[in-house]
Amino acid sequence: MKEAIHKFDPSTEFFIPEGCYITEQTNSDNDPGLSIAQARVKVGVTTQWHRLKGTIERYVIISGVGRMEVGELPPQEVTAGDVVIIPPMCRQRITNIGDEDLIFLALCTPGFRSEVYEFIEDED
Repeated sequence: MKEAIHKFDPSTEFFIPEGCYITEQTNSDNDPGLSIAQARVKVGVTTQWHRLKGTIERYVIISGVGRMEVGELPPQEVTAGDVVIIPPMCRQRITNIGDEDLIFLALCTPGFRSEVYEFIEDED
């Protein structure tokens, strides 16, 4: 690993089929043990059920109000400062229940790779 400073660049934001927008802040071979991405969920949107194989994910809520559904826990409201711990293979989705974009950081260990992502059929 080499020292680095990663500048936030909102112009790199992209939409993913899960239903949210992602701006990767760091995800490289220089630091394979961790990836950090900013996620943005528009008002009224619920992301698709999904899980990650072999990867622990943490959501750190930055702004907005969401309803988090994770594993077997009952749905819970999340707001700025809250942290959600998502073990490997744990189902998850989040709904923006506020009146502004829901913004959170997604921290993955090891760093996120697309091949670990699994959509789960809608369970509603």
